[in-house]
Amino acid sequence: MSDLPLSGKLAIVTGASRGIGAATAQALAATGAHVVLTARTSGGLEEVEERIHQAGGHATIAPLDLTDGDSIGRLAQAIGGRWPALDILVLNAATLGSLAAVQAIDGKEFARVLALNVGAPQALIAAFDGMLRASSDARIVALSSSVASPRAYWGAYGASKAALETLVGAYGEEVKNISAIRTHIVDPGATRTAMRARAFPGEDPASLKGPEVVAQAILNLVIGDTPTGHRIRVEG
Repeated sequence: MSDLPLSGKLAIVTGASRGIGAATAQALAATGAHVVLTARTSGGLEEVEERIHQAGGHATIAPLDLTDGDSIGRLAQAIGGRWPALDILVLNAATLGSLAAVQAIDGKEFARVLALNVGAPQALIAAFDGMLRASSDARIVALSSSVASPRAYWGAYGASKAALETLVGAYGEEVKNISAIRTHIVDPGATRTAMRARAFPGEDPASLKGPEVVAQAILNLVIGDTPTGHRIRVEG
């Protein structure tokens, strides 16, 4: 696999046990990267890891709760002890929460949404900042949503995605002149995922594009000479 575009590169994909995260992890591995797969439970991660290995790729699973700051620190220490640099960080893990009018948002649930969708990405960037700076071409890809712009009843989730875009974009601006780090935002659009099914229960999944379409778009961003701050929406 030494002649593949991402040979010798290290990637971390959060929320990698299913959906867009799993498809992205498989696409990166198929292109030569060693992929560290993270999610809360090990079962789905093991299945993705096995598919990657069967296809001739390389992956390591790291089950962890991203809202536990200590676990992110331990992950960074373990990875830093094995690899000199981190080349790709895909911030995919997220929770939907309940769709509700702003005045009806449950405070505790809102805090959980912000913790996973915004707090965890910040903690990951902080923990891996040194390894990202050590890369000759590092990329951070954050999965966002069209509801990052205001939409009725999507205030909680939409606010978290708007905050994520601003956070990642700010980091990109801070490091663009002193490192090889580039940040990208991906709005996956309507995609056949478990989260989409929760949000739109009456929708026919067969009418939606598969997660592999989004994974290919992410791969194209990472492999291409894409400028920092670039945002794309993936159409069907």
